Amino acid sequence: MTVAPAPSRVLIPRSIAAVVLAVGLASGVVIPVGSAAAHGGELREREYWLEDYGITEAWEDTKGAGVTVAVIDSGVDGSHPDLQGVVTGGTDVSGAGAPDGQRGIGEVPEHGTLVASLIAGRGHEPEEPAPSPSVSPSGTASPSATPSGSAPPPSSAEAEASAPPSPSPSPAESGEAEDSEKPEESAVKAAGRGSDGVVGVAPESELLAVSLWIGGENTGANPAGVSIDDQIPDAVRWAVDNGASVINMSLGSTSPTWPESWDEAFLYAEQNDVVIVAAAGNRAGGSVQVGAPATMPGVLAVGGLDAEGAASRESSSEGISIGIAAPAENLVGALPGGLYASKWSGTSGAAPLVSGVAALIRAKYPDLTAPQVINRIIMTARDAGIPGQDTIYGHGILDAAAAVNADLTVPEERLLGAGGVVSMAQYIETYRRGDVPPPPPPEPTPSEEPLPDIPEPTVPAAAERASATTSLPAFIVFGFGGLILCIVLGGTYQVIRVYRGGGAETDGNSS
Repeated sequence: MTVAPAPSRVLIPRSIAAVVLAVGLASGVVIPVGSAAAHGGELREREYWLEDYGITEAWEDTKGAGVTVAVIDSGVDGSHPDLQGVVTGGTDVSGAGAPDGQRGIGEVPEHGTLVASLIAGRGHEPEEPAPSPSVSPSGTASPSATPSGSAPPPSSAEAEASAPPSPSPSPAESGEAEDSEKPEESAVKAAGRGSDGVVGVAPESELLAVSLWIGGENTGANPAGVSIDDQIPDAVRWAVDNGASVINMSLGSTSPTWPESWDEAFLYAEQNDVVIVAAAGNRAGGSVQVGAPATMPGVLAVGGLDAEGAASRESSSEGISIGIAAPAENLVGALPGGLYASKWSGTSGAAPLVSGVAALIRAKYPDLTAPQVINRIIMTARDAGIPGQDTIYGHGILDAAAAVNADLTVPEERLLGAGGVVSMAQYIETYRRGDVPPPPPPEPTPSEEPLPDIPEPTVPAAAERASATTSLPAFIVFGFGGLILCIVLGGTYQVIRVYRGGGAETDGNSS
């Protein structure tokens, strides 16, 4: 099985368009930006999903504190300014990465950092500008892309141009002007640890970085020799054992089926009450239909929306297993080395937004089971497309405010399920009978024993009786008919005899 990051076509210094096409996975666009583009609240303001999908409203009650989300991906750069202190543990299951999972590996090494920032990015304080402009000895401007993402200081000419033409107003006048002109700070700008950088959906949650090797045309197969069929179950088990209550998997394949080696690990997560969220895949990457692990029972599969809230044509796929739809176009996110992606598309970005909402729900309602957390997300979704559940929007469009705050009774039974299979336990029992002993046949009850003999007595007895009844009337008819005929003949003979005898007597008397 070929697995790859489900959602991102990455236009970075190297091109991997052919790789994305070859692995048949979702694609998107990632463009690293320099410090000028990342400075101030610009990136924060471009996180349209935070307000448009009710996330800032949900923050009034919770920001995900106390919840641990595992990011099973290419590795997470925990030293990024927006992720410092967020990654509290990690591992590598490929044998080719860093032991703590914090080094990007595989075909798209920056992918995991992008995903992590959308879940739990915390932003950072902007760097203080230098007191005076500085110029390099050669007289050329310094590079715009800096690890901190801060803006370069203004030149002396710019400073002169921005200087006020008239004397400064008095302190009182200045204060009045500030009060009247200062806009109210938005919840998005106020979130996190500062106005710079990216803020995730659950900025107070913690992350586990689980790196695996997803190969491609440029990098080839895993140099450590561990197959993806073994990496995936190892990653899921490690995440469960190390305290994750939500697992994000922004990866997938072009096949709706999965190897049996995955069964027990996903069953283990189910038995330990862990929510698993997976990307549905993208048409632009060759995934016309949803691929595993998003097709696995109990996994919440996420489809993609464009910036206007309609189903994305390129950055999503289609299938009965899609449970919810979330933004998948024009996304921003963190890149390793303190940089940012200013444009990113794909369900790899939609999945972490839903994982973040799952973290908010788990923080506010710690007693809810994993199926109930998923139930809250799909029960409060805004219906779109064909009324009811469909293969494009699933149960509808993500509404974080309703998912977190709505006053509703959440059923314990699983509402998520494709084809009637709602859990891994049910799937294994139904489709992996070779591995699971079949239940013993029920013992027959006494009432069932005589049933096979019921029709037997009627067959020969009825045939013989029918034969007797049909021959009796024929004997009577023919018997009585013969008797009547004899009587008639005898009577006729007697009449003729009498007649002849009487005639003879008459003739004798007359002579």
